[in-house]
Amino acid sequence: MSTKTTVLPAAAMTAVSMVLTLAVVVMWLGAAVPWPVAAVVGLGIDGGWLATLAYERRLAAQGDYSRAVTGVGWAFGLLAAGVLTAHALTVQGSVGAWLAVAWLPLAAKALWAVHGLWERTALTPAALGAIRSIRQDARDEAAVARARLRADAGTEEMRLTAVTQAGARVARVQAQTAKTLSQAWSTLEAARTGEETGKALTCVTAPVTPGVTPRWELPVWGPTQAVEASALEAGGALNDGELDALVDEIRHRRTPPLSYREMAARFRAAGHSASEVRLRAAWKRVAA
Repeated sequence: MSTKTTVLPAAAMTAVSMVLTLAVVVMWLGAAVPWPVAAVVGLGIDGGWLATLAYERRLAAQGDYSRAVTGVGWAFGLLAAGVLTAHALTVQGSVGAWLAVAWLPLAAKALWAVHGLWERTALTPAALGAIRSIRQDARDEAAVARARLRADAGTEEMRLTAVTQAGARVARVQAQTAKTLSQAWSTLEAARTGEETGKALTCVTAPVTPGVTPRWELPVWGPTQAVEASALEAGGALNDGELDALVDEIRHRRTPPLSYREMAARFRAAGHSASEVRLRAAWKRVAA
């Protein structure tokens, strides 16, 4: 938007105001003085106003401002408006029409003031282009940021959905596994507490461990505690001397001495551990 947008209306209204002022002065003073004299008076008012306006515009072009020049310009505008108003009040039959145009000098002065403000705040095309470029860059960055946020939100939503579905599948598998283990444990417990279980165990174990009442206890199904390596090493396998001493002690607890199978059963019932080969070898060494 160029300065012509404000300067053209101001110039046009100024020209109209000058013409009206000259015409009114000639008509108003023509009856009292010759019309050339009236024309000179009208041209004097218009010329003073035009000269003051030109000087004011020159100062504005240089970036200066003078209150005195501006005051003189407004004085000529008020004088022209006063002439038009006085003529409107004295003319016969057209008072309203002349009053309707009596404000034009003041309006023209106001438009020149607006034009001066426009010039003081106007920017060059290069500056306007830079401002448009900056605003466009800001809009582009905002759009990219919004798109990135939407993409991140969509990715996070997909990840959460996948994690939730995977967790649901794991929960279903764990529930199914727990159900299967519970059914198997119930079956084992029912078999252990059945009436025929004791008879079956006695029939199987009596020939192997005579005189020993078999007990079938289910292992505890619950939390476990980790055993340190030092504890495992401390409770490790017995050496040959210790194993021979334990076998000899268990064997001679009864008279006559126990058989190998009775000794082995008592050995394991006491919580000791040894392989069958080592235990039999110890028995042979003690019995020899």
